[in-house]
Amino acid sequence: MQELEQAKRVVIVVAHPDDEVIGAGALLPYLRDVWIVHTTDGSPLDLSDAARNGFASREEYAATRQQELTCALELAGIPRDHMICLGFTDKETMNHLWDLCRRVEEELLRLDPDAVLTQPYEGGHPDHDSTAFAVHRCFGRSGRLFEMTSYHARDGALETGVFLSRGERASVRELREEDAARKRRMLACFKSQESVLRNFPIVPEQFRRAPQYDFTQPPHPGMLHYERLPWGITGHRWRELAARCE
Repeated sequence: MQELEQAKRVVIVVAHPDDEVIGAGALLPYLRDVWIVHTTDGSPLDLSDAARNGFASREEYAATRQQELTCALELAGIPRDHMICLGFTDKETMNHLWDLCRRVEEELLRLDPDAVLTQPYEGGHPDHDSTAFAVHRCFGRSGRLFEMTSYHARDGALETGVFLSRGERASVRELREEDAARKRRMLACFKSQESVLRNFPIVPEQFRRAPQYDFTQPPHPGMLHYERLPWGITGHRWRELAARCE
């Protein structure tokens, strides 16, 4: 998308370390002055993911995910001091929406971007939806907010690499061979996420100008993707908490 590549400064706001590579890994090296803001440290209170990867504590798992991120973004030429972590706990952002909105707004005011790139509201992960909510609340009316693809449920299955159909036209960025190869190396840095990242093939990246969302309504009919997972989080509860911040 030309608006992103031509912007003097782009701030990417996503929920977890690796989200920016999944959605925009091939684009990253072509952005001028890019900053990455993560709303969470990628480590949940439930230690099952950490234990499965051989980590004894939430903090150790979070530190490793940060190291993996540094490895990946170095391949895109993004320096370590352009990576900002707000430090919320994975899967807990919905319980801290007021504070999340405040922290995101502070960073965007400080960095003063020409464009912001974030995740869509699609019910794939509650942290993705919380991040989209916070960014839209403080930057959504600027006309300079853009989205990358993430993941969501469609017909009961996980769908990646495309947007939910909302009528907004997406710009498809075809990948040259060297871009695809670099993105594979970037994704390979996230060794702790190897089993998850198998669901994300290297495909042309899609971007669009962010639509206006009604966060009090579900992103699509039927069961959301994260409602299918054993996290005990429902879209109804997420929307209830979001409505309190409107």
